[in-house]
Amino acid sequence: MMARKGAKRKGQARKEQAKESLEVGEELKRKLDAAKEILPSKLFDELYKKVVDNNDLTLQQKVMAVEEAVRTYISAMVQPGEPVGVVAAQSIGEPGTQMTLRTFHYAGLMEFDVTLGLPRLIEIVDARHEPSTPLMKIYLEEKYASDPEKAREIARSIEYTMLANVVSEVSWSLGERTFIIRLDPEMMEDRGVTRDMVVDALERLRLGEVSEGEDEWTVVLEANKSALPDDYLFDEKTYDELVNKMKKAYIKGIKGIKRAIIQERVNEKAGKKEYVIITEGSNLAEVMKVDGVDPLRVETNNIHEIAEVLGIEAARNAIIREIMDVLQSSGLDVDIRHVMLVADIMTWTGKVRQIGRLGIVGEKPSVLARAAFEVTVNQLYDAAVRGDAESFRGVTESIIAGLPPRVGTGLVITTVGVNALKSLQGNVPQASTEQS
Repeated sequence: MMARKGAKRKGQARKEQAKESLEVGEELKRKLDAAKEILPSKLFDELYKKVVDNNDLTLQQKVMAVEEAVRTYISAMVQPGEPVGVVAAQSIGEPGTQMTLRTFHYAGLMEFDVTLGLPRLIEIVDARHEPSTPLMKIYLEEKYASDPEKAREIARSIEYTMLANVVSEVSWSLGERTFIIRLDPEMMEDRGVTRDMVVDALERLRLGEVSEGEDEWTVVLEANKSALPDDYLFDEKTYDELVNKMKKAYIKGIKGIKRAIIQERVNEKAGKKEYVIITEGSNLAEVMKVDGVDPLRVETNNIHEIAEVLGIEAARNAIIREIMDVLQSSGLDVDIRHVMLVADIMTWTGKVRQIGRLGIVGEKPSVLARAAFEVTVNQLYDAAVRGDAESFRGVTESIIAGLPPRVGTGLVITTVGVNALKSLQGNVPQASTEQS
């Protein structure tokens, strides 16, 4: 009898549990339907994948997660009339005062400097045509990415090498036209250069006859008369000119790529290690053509080069990536939407433009806004000569003049209809003056 009652209670509990699960499941479905209407499709798909398809969560936890996602998204939405430009300027500028004025050192086979912190941020928003420290990150095709020898081979083929990079000494005999070029074995091995490559480079200059020296690290060049000045004088000045020509002789590599090092990194998508080539110098168009390089994952910090090779949308994405990298490297947390707004303003015309007086600020229609930024007196003089008028539509000029800026509630202009007032006469309830 007792066993029968216990089984009955268990069965009833299971029914109640099933009923509760069904109700929670229906609630989750309603929450998801509502979330689909509110959230962007990409965000909703990510939420569905991480929450609904997660078997480690209970139905109730899934409902709570969906509710929190929708609540967070709604609270993050920009309200109508929000002065997003001012908020973005403050949100980037205030943390910017905490940024470092330093240069970062890339350690590897060789070291080179990379500009970070405030100097790099200024470079980006000023739309400098050439970064002070141009840099590329070159990812390799999947079949080569885990092979260090192949990565080193590609790095050597990319690195721009002149004769000056592999020569230890150039000597000559007074009165003769013979140059003895001594090669540096260590540098030749490091850059993957052979003596035959050096001989080919010298022969392309057509300065004279090239021959082998006394050992494998020596090359001899006997200059011909056409390489000398008209008076055929072979003095110290002529020697210096010919040596400079020889040292600039191109051996191999891509122009603009001064050095290349290899770093081992973790590919988060593939979940395994891979070798990445980091270069000092940039030449996006040529690097993308190199065999073994993954052209879809080549990165450069030269934004103008990206715009020229890949287009303005790619340049916009690069501006966002570069600014976020600079901020995060300084330990600063800034909402990416502020940075996206800056990138949009810099690229909306189809060209990369700077923020300063020679770019976006200098093109503002407001005289006072331009004057408030830089060279105040000149801006006012020029505006007076042109007869410019001030419309007080922006925040800066309105505050200068002591007017309420047209943002937030100030964006709305209310008017009173005279006819409507007349129709209300006699019908407006009077405030009671009786004291209770």
